[in-house]
Amino acid sequence: MLTLTANDVRLGATAVDWQDALTQAGRDLEAAGRTSSNYLNGMMAREQQSSTVLGNGIAIPHGTPDSRTAVHNTGIRLLQFPDGVTWHDGARVYVLVAIAAQSDEHLDILRHLTRVLDTPGLADKLARTGDAAELVALLSKPPVLAKCDRDSLCLGLEATTASELALIAAARLQSLRCVDTDFLTEIIGQPPVALGQGLWLVHHSRGARRPALSLATPKRPGPEFQGVFCLAGPGDECQELLERLDQFLTAGEPIEGLGAEALLARLSGEAADAVTASVILLNSHGLHARPAKQLVQEARRHNASIRVRLREGDGGAVSATSLTRIIGLGARRGQTLILSATGEDAQAAVAALTKAITEGLGEAVAPFRAEQSPQTRPQNEPEPLPDDQPLKAVAASPGLALAPIFVLRQPTLTYPDTAVDSETQIMRLNRAFDAADSQLRTLIRQAEGGEAAPILSVHVEMLQDEDLYQAALEAINEGASAEAGWWQAIDTAAKGQEALADRLLAERAADLRDVGRRVLANLCGVEMPKPPEQPYVLVADDLGPSDVARLDTTRVRALVTARGGATSHSAILARALGLPAVVGAGDAVLKLVDGAELVVDGERGSLVPNPGDERRAQVARRLEQLAALQAEAHDKRHQPAITRDGHRVEVCANLGNTAHAPDAVARGAEGIGLLRTEFVFMAHPEAPDLATQIDEYRSAFDALNGLPLVARTLDVGGDKPLDYWPLPQEDNPFLGMRGIRLSLTRPEILETQIRALLTAAGDRPLRIMFPMVKDLEEFRAAKQIVQRVQAEVTCADVQIGVMIEVPSCALLAPTLAPEVDFFSIGTNDLTQYTLAIDRGHGQLSADSDALHPAVLRLIQMTVQAAHAHGRWVGVCGELASDPQAIPVLVGLEVDELSVTSRRVPLVKACIRDFTLDAARERARLALSKATAVEVRDALESF
Repeated sequence: MLTLTANDVRLGATAVDWQDALTQAGRDLEAAGRTSSNYLNGMMAREQQSSTVLGNGIAIPHGTPDSRTAVHNTGIRLLQFPDGVTWHDGARVYVLVAIAAQSDEHLDILRHLTRVLDTPGLADKLARTGDAAELVALLSKPPVLAKCDRDSLCLGLEATTASELALIAAARLQSLRCVDTDFLTEIIGQPPVALGQGLWLVHHSRGARRPALSLATPKRPGPEFQGVFCLAGPGDECQELLERLDQFLTAGEPIEGLGAEALLARLSGEAADAVTASVILLNSHGLHARPAKQLVQEARRHNASIRVRLREGDGGAVSATSLTRIIGLGARRGQTLILSATGEDAQAAVAALTKAITEGLGEAVAPFRAEQSPQTRPQNEPEPLPDDQPLKAVAASPGLALAPIFVLRQPTLTYPDTAVDSETQIMRLNRAFDAADSQLRTLIRQAEGGEAAPILSVHVEMLQDEDLYQAALEAINEGASAEAGWWQAIDTAAKGQEALADRLLAERAADLRDVGRRVLANLCGVEMPKPPEQPYVLVADDLGPSDVARLDTTRVRALVTARGGATSHSAILARALGLPAVVGAGDAVLKLVDGAELVVDGERGSLVPNPGDERRAQVARRLEQLAALQAEAHDKRHQPAITRDGHRVEVCANLGNTAHAPDAVARGAEGIGLLRTEFVFMAHPEAPDLATQIDEYRSAFDALNGLPLVARTLDVGGDKPLDYWPLPQEDNPFLGMRGIRLSLTRPEILETQIRALLTAAGDRPLRIMFPMVKDLEEFRAAKQIVQRVQAEVTCADVQIGVMIEVPSCALLAPTLAPEVDFFSIGTNDLTQYTLAIDRGHGQLSADSDALHPAVLRLIQMTVQAAHAHGRWVGVCGELASDPQAIPVLVGLEVDELSVTSRRVPLVKACIRDFTLDAARERARLALSKATAVEVRDALESF
């Protein structure tokens, strides 16, 4: 997004006239490398069309659409003329905001500027300031966007009191991240205030993240019980919402029986008898200054009160005769403008404006063709996969399998979109909910003790999600069938998850759809498909946790999905179950024929349909060797991992729950190399107290019988939020407040965790490591907290280290090594940050390979720095269990590998199979290559 900065400002400019001022602005843009000299001609042509003065001493000169070819890079130059310049329309201008934009980026600048135009004395302040930063601040008042739209409406609820509705409305605002739990606490203790007409109001500013207005209405309204408004935010920020509420109440029109769109229309200021129309904006660069001016001029020709709102916006309507308000809508091509008018010329006004907008408001426009829904969008049929040819996809879980294919095809669920009797539909939905709850609880009992059980428990929680249920009820009360209403609620929520910046959270949309399909199948009376009795490879579009939980692992040999990434639940569960898995293989795998044979190589991320005799024989030999290796590895699981020439490497286990510590020891783990302690915090509705944490950590120490435990301190943030630790939304949470930088903002929580770990450890070996450290300053700040607690709590064997996940930390390892006790390299995030590839990205995740030479060099630098100061280094990412990578890591002289418990015996066996010298040679070979593909090819032929 375009933003104003002090570097874009030139103070104290002078000009003989407006042409001179404009020429200077054009030359400044050219000098900054933003445009060519031809752009000035476009700026002059734009002024001939109409003035670019916004008002209050501000003009925003920019080129015509034809001159966009002269823009090299989008940018801004801001020129201050303290003495002012008289523009060709007679306005006095003190600041030029010259914009060079290749598309509609300048709309955000316009929206910001229109929000400061009414500031008293603005023109004088713009002229007099001698500080570039102050000038930018005067023009950059951040917009406070009020929330009042379809999402904030809760209609037709089973409630009998205004207090119940108030709490539901407040909960809706919390689910929309407009408020936090403090707001709900205030609303619980606040009696609603009567507004008249059977309407009530609750309001508070505490806990409000943004101004917002929610309306909750009862299913059975009465004269004194029509609905409750819930208003969040301080009074000055809620002024717009208060004005809309006042207009709504002044109109005095009944709301009983109104649907969401009609209520939004009333709340936006549209009269019940207004003439309305919806029209799609076709202008390529949105509703910028010139078309906005054309719209305003057309509106002023009619004897009518005309308002405009953006359907995709916050619900607020603005006067069609206010240029700044129209620009402030920030409407873009393809969005829908809602026009409403009252007065004697209303009908003609709406018709004329609709025609003007459709014709482009003075600009040439092309018809807008809306995106087709996923159900109707034509699909390009994928080409059938060739026999006996490898297909590369995303390696999700190691292992090798050869078995007949079973393609899990979801049954077609057909149902009516609408229904007349909402009561009957709600009863049907409730019965489907009860059936789904029973089914899920049966699956949980069957999966007890396994990785699937806690995920399925989350599915039960999703079934009890009041927001999902209420969204379905609203749709049903507006005429949808139970099936259509429920799926609309699920689809909306899932798309919201998929839109999140963090792919780990976005992939949880599969869980929502999994729950949704279960309820939908119950409504339609359709049973989910059953797999064959003989061994098979399961192929599916994607797999939900309940799909995986139902698997009979005595028959399933491997998993293959068309979609998903390495962090999807299906991949996580496949690893936990020890099943080979390849994901993100594309739609072509769904066209494979049931019963045909498929080779699945989970280590290399490859598939081979219908292998030939020679390949089948090769795979059969590999499977025999693998079975023998696994048996031998299991027998020797408690023996140390020592290379053939006597070099020992510790092999530990990664745990996400202390309950799995006994299993890790039983599988031969020599300690816990990574305990993800956030599970303790995520399992509680508020921060766990000292006693709770001590009990959790102590159970792990007891199971380890003196073996070391490496505990990563709380690693949550914008991508892994806690309900009781609200954070502002971030554009890129992976680069925001998370890990140690977040913990240091609440040192009391970190201190409690440190105290619990030290207390639980006693005289047993404890290794504390801090996540997402970028440099020595952050480490020292965290280490001080440990040292402060150590002065009060005795713990005999403590080491303090850093998790190497951020490239800067690896590059600065020589400065960290003298002060840390150890490094543990998290190759998953280190690879993601080094290669700038989201490891869950559907298209790019296959390229996010930790064997990339850039990542290996960072590992090498870390090890060299550590060993120079006598410190040890571990690797706790997925790379540590990659058979091709293990010799490379040992050759780089990593001291410890930490892997999932199931992989411990095999990793130990792999280390016993080579010498340290051979490992060093493989490491040198890998470091000499230019790409991850070259590294793997070289290691394959080593």
